[in-house]
Amino acid sequence: MSDVIVIGGGAAGMLSAALTAERGLGVRLLERGETGHKLRITGKGRCNLTNDCSVREVLENVPRSGKFLTSAMYGFPPSAAMELFEGIGVPLKTERGNRVFPVSDKAGDVVDALRRYMRRAGVEVTRGRVSEILTDGGEVTGVRVGGEVLPCRAAILATGGLSYPLTGSTGDGYDMAKKLGHTIVPCAPSLVPLVADGDSLADCAAMQGLALRNVRVTVFGGGAKPKSKPIFDDFGELLFTHFGVSGPLVLSASAHMRDWASTRYRLHIDMKPALDDATLDARIVRDFQKFQNRDFQNALGELAPRLMIPVIIARSGIPPETKTHSVTREQRQSLLQTLKCFHVDIARPRPIDEAVITSGGVETREVNPTTMESKLIKNLHFAGEILDADAYTGGFNLQIAWATAFAAAKHIL
Repeated sequence: MSDVIVIGGGAAGMLSAALTAERGLGVRLLERGETGHKLRITGKGRCNLTNDCSVREVLENVPRSGKFLTSAMYGFPPSAAMELFEGIGVPLKTERGNRVFPVSDKAGDVVDALRRYMRRAGVEVTRGRVSEILTDGGEVTGVRVGGEVLPCRAAILATGGLSYPLTGSTGDGYDMAKKLGHTIVPCAPSLVPLVADGDSLADCAAMQGLALRNVRVTVFGGGAKPKSKPIFDDFGELLFTHFGVSGPLVLSASAHMRDWASTRYRLHIDMKPALDDATLDARIVRDFQKFQNRDFQNALGELAPRLMIPVIIARSGIPPETKTHSVTREQRQSLLQTLKCFHVDIARPRPIDEAVITSGGVETREVNPTTMESKLIKNLHFAGEILDADAYTGGFNLQIAWATAFAAAKHIL
């Protein structure tokens, strides 16, 4: 009989198993596939494992359930996560935006270190799919794996969300929690590419494969008649695809776009964020003087990427054969606005299995925020993405995994 069974071998599951076993408890981790599979592909295989910032800054990057995470985050802040990973053999470095990565740039090094940590702590890792958590009198007594019952005194449910199902995140944990009486907040994709709508879709498809760097993206609700206050505004990189837009900026923006049922969203892309209107207009004038005998369509090579030029021409409304020396001031202003406010109307997010993170999950009001223990079932704890708590990009979601894993491991039994 195990003291504790950890269900799920992802980031939160592996860390909670190792920390619990270090306390001298007998721990078995059950994972249907390979431990650390999703962790191995995070951050494009580099693993942005936390953010080197204060707890307050972490919580500012959690759009929902931040209050619930306060105790756990102070109990295991980013500094503690960095110290732990350095201590188990993962040298770290901090990059732009305080994002923390392994010095090796290999997510596999994080996975391997957590596996070694579990072995040293004495965790027994077993392949198996848990179908049910067994209880008696409102208290955990074991788990069912196929036709076999494995008794235990406590369990940590760390099965993740619905994103990247090929890595094992198939939502089994939600079913187990629901059977025990827990409310599951409907799941939706977060940190996910976006599908363009209407004419924007055709324009994006025409620019498929084009990456824009150092651009500014502002997101408004309200579609073509946006509300006055943007819901997202940042600088970085995006990618045009056959379905719409993707890339780091778009994934970050998607985490702020949560009201798909009643809100239409529009992205405004500033191609020249370092230039104000007057400076950009002067730049356009210089280019047109330089290419004064060319057609308008052949004078934009230094202003925009090749794949984007036909779309910019169409949106500007300037006839492509117009000689640059004949372009009027009004036409020039139309071109300027196209460059400074290139809009993309959004229809919906891509499917949840393409999302980095699942928004939704076990209702946090039914979980003790200090111990991660269920308020409904004694000795059942939660850790990681299965909880209804998600954050923006920058290492904050893995920091949630580490902090909730630590809280569960510290307080179980």
